[in-house]
Amino acid sequence: MKGLTINYLRPFFLFRGGGGVVDKVVSVRPGRRPRVGSNPTTYSLKHFAICRVEVEFAVGPFGVTDLRETVCDFSTPLYSENNAILMVRPTLQNDMAGFVKPFTGQVWLLTLLSLAVVVAVMTPLATTEVRLFKLSMRWSLSRTTIWGLKVFTQEGSVDVPPFTATRLLAAVWLLASLVFMSSYSGILTAMLTVPRVTIPIDSLADLVAQKDLPWRLEKGSMMFQYFKERELLLTEAWRRHPQEAQDGVRRKVFMGISGTFPDCWAAREDIATGKYAAICDKTTMKKAMSWDFSTSGKCHLYISRELVYTNAIIAMAFQSNSTYLAPVNQIILAVKESGILDQWLSAQITNTSQCLRPPTADRSKGIAALSIEAMAGSFLVLAGGLATGTAVFLLEASIPRR
Repeated sequence: MKGLTINYLRPFFLFRGGGGVVDKVVSVRPGRRPRVGSNPTTYSLKHFAICRVEVEFAVGPFGVTDLRETVCDFSTPLYSENNAILMVRPTLQNDMAGFVKPFTGQVWLLTLLSLAVVVAVMTPLATTEVRLFKLSMRWSLSRTTIWGLKVFTQEGSVDVPPFTATRLLAAVWLLASLVFMSSYSGILTAMLTVPRVTIPIDSLADLVAQKDLPWRLEKGSMMFQYFKERELLLTEAWRRHPQEAQDGVRRKVFMGISGTFPDCWAAREDIATGKYAAICDKTTMKKAMSWDFSTSGKCHLYISRELVYTNAIIAMAFQSNSTYLAPVNQIILAVKESGILDQWLSAQITNTSQCLRPPTADRSKGIAALSIEAMAGSFLVLAGGLATGTAVFLLEASIPRR
């Protein structure tokens, strides 16, 4: 492979970030050797330098967009890139209300409603049967309610419905209660013995729907421009047709950002500690995971399964009509065809297999003992019941009897 001879007429820059490939910032000025520097890393500042003819080309690499192609030329694509959400890795969290989580709120509501309907129907039906058949027993609302609750909780009851109609209703309620409580106990046992990690954010819709974790965008990046354009387009559409324009998820992403950061690699520690989530390219995210696992031996980062942007073309940026573009394209093709680029990326990004596994696979070995946090909800309900019972007893004792 022939080398590229550069006449130092203008400087060129290698910037950190922009795909996670370049880690050092190197500048070469006329008549000088390459040196390490700390130059701006945002897209806008880089291209301002190109537009002002201060640099000949910028390695970056950069995501190619129609807007960027209007101010500079791009080389042959180095590779295609996908973008996703990078955030702190979800872990197993103890939930005080976990004992009610086997069923959704709708299921619990329908179950309580069924109990109320059974009690409401059983009371007049049993009262009518007692009167028709001239029985000496009494079947009041309180007695029916206690019977319904005992059946629902699979507790034995000495009360038996009087005749056929009420016994048929009782049989239906017994069967429904058996199915409900068996399902509840089985699901709760599985949740306590083999807990699973819940992933709260796995898509853009999940990101904008929650308020616990703020999110930021890389300043001046392709993603920042992408979401900004979507916000402007949807805002204009809403102004023209307020009844037809949809309040898209991408518009909410830009409107809800809590700020920006220089680049994803520099923000890796803040993201790993849960300060905010970020939308980054997968190459940088994998390298951040590699750094995290290599330095700590643990996985603190998670990449969302849903991609935010797919197949972004990544390339180097040049001055328009640059004389360096053609020879650089030849070198890029030679490096890609020989496999050097893929080999170099593989050498840079290691120790990611463990961290790329879904958090749901993060389970402890064996069955762990339940902690006080896991059972706190049940103990609080017990304490509340004891306090209520004591208060009722004291109220009854304070009322004078005739």
